Amino acid sequence: MRILAVDPAVRNTGYAVLEGDPKSQTVLDFGVITVPPKIKQSAALSAVSTSLSNLIKKWQPDEVAVEGIIYVQSHQTAISMGAARAAAMIAGASHGLKVYEYAPRKVKKAVVGNGTAKKEQVAFMIRALLGLAETPPHDAADALAIGLAHLTASDPLKASILDRREV
Repeated sequence: MRILAVDPAVRNTGYAVLEGDPKSQTVLDFGVITVPPKIKQSAALSAVSTSLSNLIKKWQPDEVAVEGIIYVQSHQTAISMGAARAAAMIAGASHGLKVYEYAPRKVKKAVVGNGTAKKEQVAFMIRALLGLAETPPHDAADALAIGLAHLTASDPLKASILDRREV
């Protein structure tokens, strides 16, 4: 299975393309879609959606996995994160792909063993688990973790543990 995993944000969206199954994974691509602060939010969301759509055309994934909603104290941040998540979901759905979401705590628990792990811990473990030559940027590491969790959850016995949910 080939998947596009997304850690959505308006300004720095992490992405990863992985191929494999619950036992063996290969990283094909990863990075961060960066949109400068001077660009209005509506244009930034369009840029994120277009960039993800271009990645879908390039890599032809079978499915898309995105990070679910996280708890934030600011309503403005929650709205912004929800909009970025929607941009990622629209990109996948517009290509006819199934889109799945994973709770951030479940992803961290699956990858690090601790649902409250810091971004540095996630990046370190992703580098080790996937045999990367260098530690990826935090947003890309989060996307890689989501992708790894998605491939793991493709095992029916592990799907419920990770709370795999099609959206």
